[in-house]
Amino acid sequence: MLKISFTLALLALAAGAAVAAEGDVESGRKLYAQCRACHETEAGKHKVGPSLHGIFGRMAGTIEGFRYSPALTQSGIVWNEQTMGEYIANPRDFIKGNRMAYAGLKDEKHRADVIAFLKQATTK
Repeated sequence: MLKISFTLALLALAAGAAVAAEGDVESGRKLYAQCRACHETEAGKHKVGPSLHGIFGRMAGTIEGFRYSPALTQSGIVWNEQTMGEYIANPRDFIKGNRMAYAGLKDEKHRADVIAFLKQATTK
């Protein structure tokens, strides 16, 4: 069972990597301006939303020092390019009951750009 879950996780990461590879980091940096009101990319710096530093590969709702909704902490989601893309497309539908007020980024190319930027900005 664990081997199957690990294999599925690797496949999801590989699929997500293709999305991020298509993203434009500079475009994503500009688009991220709408996220910056609530989120920082710097480690340990929270605003209305949690810091996004180190988000890729992390279980949702687990960063120390931030109070998450029960929906997020109980989601079982691991953040990767695919899950992040689905979440920022429509946060309320992807994780029902979460507190993120953002309506979503509908344009697929824009989501790929933001993800490419986050991959770079949150791993420094």
